[in-house]
Amino acid sequence: MKTVGRFISFEGTEGVGKTTAIDGLCQRLQAAGIDYIRTREPGGSAFAERLREILLDPATDINDDTELLLLFAARCDHLQQVIVPAIQRGSWVICDRFTDSTIAYQGYGRADGDSEILAKIDSLIEQFITPLPELTLWLDLPVLEGMIRAGKRSAADRFEQQAMDFFTRVYAGFSTLAAQHPERIQRIDASGSSAEVEARIWQTVQNSFDLL
Repeated sequence: MKTVGRFISFEGTEGVGKTTAIDGLCQRLQAAGIDYIRTREPGGSAFAERLREILLDPATDINDDTELLLLFAARCDHLQQVIVPAIQRGSWVICDRFTDSTIAYQGYGRADGDSEILAKIDSLIEQFITPLPELTLWLDLPVLEGMIRAGKRSAADRFEQQAMDFFTRVYAGFSTLAAQHPERIQRIDASGSSAEVEARIWQTVQNSFDLL
């Protein structure tokens, strides 16, 4: 089925169930005959995946500015090599994290909402990142519940090892972004069963792109 290219991102703090939620949406898209690709950040392209290994490695010792620039280097290549070509050929792009995670994690988690850091991130987005997602699905779950879920998975990566107060600031970042961009960022209640969350997501996607 030939479709118009779309760009959807999934966001949330650790353990909210993004992987399972993306699985569900992709199954729905396939059943609807919609061509799509599934990708992630940091990563998504060969070069960006190499940077992902560095960024997530607990042994990596870099300052906040270096971390930020590595994230944007990965994102630029991801856009050029994967996202833009997919949209141009009419595929939907389903991306696990994008610019909102950088604002929430680096702007709020690392910098506690410092206006100068947020302005720096906004400037990088404006200069280098086009297009942005048309729809962002923010999976909203209490931070502690998400951390408990995440703790049941494999060994924690460099970001997952952060303390509770870090993720509380990240959550505040996502909440602020949702208030600032109510048309693009749709809050999805991530509590309940995976089937319930999947149904909420599919309803939101249908409403957003007139698929009903």
